Amino acid sequence: MKKTEEKTNAIRLLEQKKIKFETHNYVQSGAVGGLDVAAALGENPDQAFKTLVTVGKSGMNYVFLTPVSRELDLKKAAAAVQEKSIAMIKSKDLLQLTGYIHGGCSPIGMKKSFPTVIDSSAENYETIFFSGGKIGFQIEISLDELKKALHFKLEKIAV
Repeated sequence: MKKTEEKTNAIRLLEQKKIKFETHNYVQSGAVGGLDVAAALGENPDQAFKTLVTVGKSGMNYVFLTPVSRELDLKKAAAAVQEKSIAMIKSKDLLQLTGYIHGGCSPIGMKKSFPTVIDSSAENYETIFFSGGKIGFQIEISLDELKKALHFKLEKIAV
């Protein structure tokens, strides 16, 4: 486990639970988009995941993780959480709902726990990468370790 200069909610939670993970800092790169971040860190873009927060027709919120190289299939995502339809939440609503800002949203350490679905392609890798809870930081973790901090299911949700 590497030490970061700053601790985010996600990093604090993982450390409290004594979960094995690594952090990666890309602050100096100026990268913003997922593909740019993966390139700056030398990561496989299929192994680097973006955190997407949605709202279902029912009004419930859901979190989906898809590779940065792919897009969320809204129909498959809705089916995965038994909703008629889902839509992305507005960026301006993200901070109030999750405690994170756009570009720095981690599935770990949100204000509330939401049903979470990770694209099943994550099973192809020993570890996956996703936001560490702040722009400039990423967490690298195995799915087995992630299960200790986050309840999720794996489904084919990316296209």
